[in-house]
Amino acid sequence: MYGAIEAGGTKMVVAIGDENGNIIDAKEIKTGTPKETIPDILKFFGKYEIDSVGIGAFGPVCLDSNSSDYGRIGRSPKLDWVGFSWTEAFAEKKIPVVVDTDVNAACIGEVMFGNGQGLSDVIYITIGTGIGVGVYCDGHLLHGMLHPEAGHILLAREAGDDFKGSCPYHRDCFEGLASGPAIKMRYGKEGSKLTDRDDVWELEAEYISKALMQYICCYSPKRIILGGGVMHVEKLFPIIRKKTSDYLSGYLDTSELKDMDSYIVPALLRGEQGIKGSLFLAKNAK
Repeated sequence: MYGAIEAGGTKMVVAIGDENGNIIDAKEIKTGTPKETIPDILKFFGKYEIDSVGIGAFGPVCLDSNSSDYGRIGRSPKLDWVGFSWTEAFAEKKIPVVVDTDVNAACIGEVMFGNGQGLSDVIYITIGTGIGVGVYCDGHLLHGMLHPEAGHILLAREAGDDFKGSCPYHRDCFEGLASGPAIKMRYGKEGSKLTDRDDVWELEAEYISKALMQYICCYSPKRIILGGGVMHVEKLFPIIRKKTSDYLSGYLDTSELKDMDSYIVPALLRGEQGIKGSLFLAKNAK
């Protein structure tokens, strides 16, 4: 059996499961400080004999397995967690740990068990409290010098859009213009209370499509999977597919792009891709 943690800023989802992503037991634990949260996590896992733990963590987090800082949280806005090490947390229990970003864990969950099965190149994008992008390239999760932060690419603003943006670092980044908090800041209401406002979703689709066009040109994915709370508004999908195709302007001629309904798709494992992906990560622990 394997352990899995989907480490979020509000809650931690912990689970026990097998290599096929079957969840045997799971629990939600409120995210407090490490001193408040980690004992509850260890207590949960202490009830089972597990071979390893896979962790999909908020970041920034060191993913270089050759570094002494592997699994350590960097300059996170969650100040209590800055400098915290996931590997050190489990060292006393002598349980091997694999750490990746939360969005990469969700990406590999969809690749192994969801809408990315059988594909070598997939992008998973979560559009919710923030915007994160997990990139599965040539059969591997992409890390690089740290990990992709593609939610912060700069986008060309729509004419007349003078919204200041919700990102404290970049006025015009994807997250600042189109995340859940951006929608609330722009309109004064949660997106779930604006479903009857076509103008809201036309603008949202514009920014999502501009981002997807850039991801397609940069990463050349064979499928794009969209998840997160904002994408629960299902009317977005047909608008995004058309606008993305329009932005590509016929420049790329592939069989995948001829069928946009199968190319830009919703997450299949709604809500479970992160924890299932973390279970899969646990299989690769050393």
